[in-house]
Amino acid sequence: MDQKKITNMEVKKKNRNEVFRYICKQGTVSNPDISYNMKISLPTATQITKELIAEGLLEEKGEFQSTGGRRAKALSAVVNAKLAVGLDITKNHITLLLTNIVGEILKYERICQPYVSGGTYYQKVSERLEHFLDESGADREKILGVGISFPGIIDLDKEVITYSHILEVEEAPFDSVSGFFSFPCFFLNDANAGAYAEGFHENETERFFYLSLSNTVGGAVFGRNELVQGKNFRCGEVGHMTMVMDGESCYCGKKGCLDAYCAAWRLSGAADGKLEQFFCLLDQGNAEAAKIWDSYTDYLAVAVNNIHMVLDCDIILGGYVGSCIGTHLQDLWDKVAGRNTFLEKKPFVKACNYKVAAAALGAALKVIEAFVCRI
Repeated sequence: MDQKKITNMEVKKKNRNEVFRYICKQGTVSNPDISYNMKISLPTATQITKELIAEGLLEEKGEFQSTGGRRAKALSAVVNAKLAVGLDITKNHITLLLTNIVGEILKYERICQPYVSGGTYYQKVSERLEHFLDESGADREKILGVGISFPGIIDLDKEVITYSHILEVEEAPFDSVSGFFSFPCFFLNDANAGAYAEGFHENETERFFYLSLSNTVGGAVFGRNELVQGKNFRCGEVGHMTMVMDGESCYCGKKGCLDAYCAAWRLSGAADGKLEQFFCLLDQGNAEAAKIWDSYTDYLAVAVNNIHMVLDCDIILGGYVGSCIGTHLQDLWDKVAGRNTFLEKKPFVKACNYKVAAAALGAALKVIEAFVCRI
């Protein structure tokens, strides 16, 4: 009897979670719509939405037009009922972002803040965050927490940032960082965070690989509304797969890594460190930029094709390069298609949807998801 009771409670909670996610993604829905699309009974859908209204998470917004019977009530999430903060830490910058429960970006800011190991750095970041929230006018009572995107290996079981070559961090416990902030903190690898932002509004059955092409190269596998973490939380670390035996030196100390050939600085270095300017030169037919792009896409095409051969899913290009690639994506696709064994006609390489602050957004959305799992 007790086991049946626990099981029923778990089913009810799962239904509540899924109904709320569905409403957040769809915008405005009715109880019959929820019942039909989620394959639950109408009384169950109605009871769940009634409870969520009472908790201040849903609201009625009029009625839908009649289709022959009683007009169904239009239901929507109370979008600003809860808020979350995203913080993306990189070697030279931090990005701060505020989002609501449906993933709308309310405010973001990117500032120069070189990383320095130690409490002084995190104290400065915390102070900057408080100032950011003051400027946004956000109600502190509504903030669920801070999602922190970090360029390193995040061990969620041990609650430790185990490794970050780029920031020279090893074995940093979560609480050595979270103690400087006045909100609960949630930690996420930067590529995982970018993937989470892309996957938040995707069809739950979609599976994709997120290839982050910033000043370091990373990756993440996303499917069925969640990240695939791997045994040691290193799933998707394609930046350090070998592209060229005994090739160019990587910042990790090895040679021939994908990162050494496809990091964003490979392009921006030819345009005074400005990636957007590099693509402007490319648009203008600059010969030197074209030569660099041709070499860059040679290596990137090999990596993309290899990833696709292993995972058989779409590949989303994120990071700085994915945000700027625009019409030049076709250059890459032509090379990938030429290497592909199966002659797939439908392009499986796409540019990211979130061009700005993707990692900070994904980290904030992970905070939202943690809340949704508890309602």
